[in-house]
Order: sequence, then C-alpha cells, then structure tokens
Amino acid sequence: ARVSFVLSAKVLDPQFQGQIKERLNSRDAVKLVSTFVRPSLELWLSEHVEYGKKLADLVIKQAQSRLRSLQKVEKKKSSGVAVLPGKLTDCESNDITRNEIFLVEGDSAGGSAKMGRDKEFQAILPLRGKVLNSWETERDRLFANNEIHDIAVAIGVDPHSHGDTPDLSNLRYGKICILSDADVDGSHIQVLLLTLFFKHFPALFKNGNICIARPPLFRVDAPARGKKPIQKLYALDAGELVAIEDKLRKDGVKEGAWGISRFKGLGEMNAEQLWETTMNPDTRRLLPVSLGDFSHVDAAARFNMLMGKGEAAARRAWIEEHGNDTEADI
Repeated sequence: ARVSFVLSAKVLDPQFQGQIKERLNSRDAVKLVSTFVRPSLELWLSEHVEYGKKLADLVIKQAQSRLRSLQKVEKKKSSGVAVLPGKLTDCESNDITRNEIFLVEGDSAGGSAKMGRDKEFQAILPLRGKVLNSWETERDRLFANNEIHDIAVAIGVDPHSHGDTPDLSNLRYGKICILSDADVDGSHIQVLLLTLFFKHFPALFKNGNICIARPPLFRVDAPARGKKPIQKLYALDAGELVAIEDKLRKDGVKEGAWGISRFKGLGEMNAEQLWETTMNPDTRRLLPVSLGDFSHVDAAARFNMLMGKGEAAARRAWIEEHGNDTEADI
C-alpha cells in the first residue's frame, strides 16, 4: 500500500535536503505548510478512524523495515568473516603497499575499468549515482547507505573520527583512487567522496591513502609528421589542449589537420584508453590528496562551509568572493 498526496506551493529561496534535491528543507515553508495542513488533517483522521489506523500501521511497518535494514547492515559489518561487496572486482595480490582500488563513477565506466585494469594489483568498485553527502551524517547511520557500506567493507577500515586510533591492520589497499568524469559532475562526486573520507575515515586522509585519478577531457588525433607516426594525444583540460595544438603548429602540422574529440564521460572510453590514460602507473596522472597548509581545524571549517546543510548563505558569499579566481568548463 502506498500513500500519496499532491501539494502545490511557491517558495522563495528554497533549500533542499541531499544532493539530488529530493526533499524540500526550507524551515519557514515547512512551518507554514504544517500550520495550514495539520488542523484539517487531524479533523479528517478523527472523522475517518479506519483510514487513520491503516495509515498508522503503514508508518509503523515502514519504520520497522528501515530498522531491520539498518540492523542487517550492522550485523554484516560486525560479523567475524568479512563479506566483500558483490560488485567489487578484487585484485590478486596481498601486497598492501602495491594494491590499489578505484572507486569508479557509473557501471559502464566500471566495466571498462575492469577490462582495462591490471588484475594483479588493481581492484574496481563501481558506484551508482552520487554518494550521500555524509558531512552531517552520524556514524551509526552511515551504513544505511549502500554505497558507503560497500566502500567501508571493501577497504577494510571502520569509520572513525579525528583523534581516534583506528585499527588499520585490515586495510586492503595502499591507494584508494577516486575515478570520476573529467567534468563538473565528476568534480562533485570527488568532493562528496573526499567529504566522506575526511569526516569518517580521517586516518586514511592523514596517511596519504586517498588519491584522485585524472582522466583526460580531450583527445587529439595528430597526423603523421616526418618520422613521427600518427599519434593520439590526451589533454586534461582546455589549457592542455591549447598547449598540444601550439606544439603541433610548431611541428609544422597544418591548421585543422588534427582532430579533437571531447569525452562526455568515462563510459565513452574503452578499456585500452582508460588503462593508457588513467590507470597505467607508467603513464597516468594520479593526484595524492593532502591538507597542504591547512590544519585539520581549518579544513573542517572549510568542509562545513561547503557541505553543511545550513551554510547556503556562507557558500554563496564565498562563491561571490572567489568566483573569478578560476575558470570552469561546464
């Protein structure tokens, strides 16, 4: 049984819960709607007791179902034998210093990564959709999210807080690599995962286990010139693309003789391209993540401003102040 209703409301300056904006979270709007709806709903329930009981039973059943689901996840996590996620394609090596796992955006890109990887030391965990913004999520509620549960079980480390001394003896990979599209949406996923690791796995952040894989945004098909054969050149961004074109001009290649294609996402890259540009240790560009000159307190304040649900005004002010500091390819 399902309960549905339609409510039409025009709200100024709306605020939403979650990254996919599935729920309105404006306090003034919630209070206003409650003020108008509650008396009528209470009267209707008083006049229709049978429907009220059915509605109460439905709410109780759904609450019990959520509780059972959470308990099942916790039990799976706390059992003596680690049950690895079914969608994890693990590596063969047990050498933690060499092993690496790629958290890949999307199932299609995950398929290419599985085919293109070195199965000896590279594991693949595809992620569906955008990971939960976990900045304000309590630790005991983390595993209600399947993606976060799978990440934690795969890497072999329990969530912890800054200042804790977590058990890292079961850490399964020396490098945890975030692999997402080279566009703005991909950057958003990177931020969500970095938020997760900074807030709930800070020891991995501190130890330098977290990395960001940098797939190219452009491919340049350069014609043969002199002794140089036909080449496929890759650029991370528009700046590198301009540099490649300038180099081709200096080599005497006629204007327009080369072809340029833009990858709309990781799913457009075949296994060979993904290996060559993003996963091969000899040719890839992997960015280690660190706090740099930030202290933990300063970094936490910045994360709170960027990811806190009640910080919309602060985010807007920060964007207005720093919006011209960089160019975004959207």
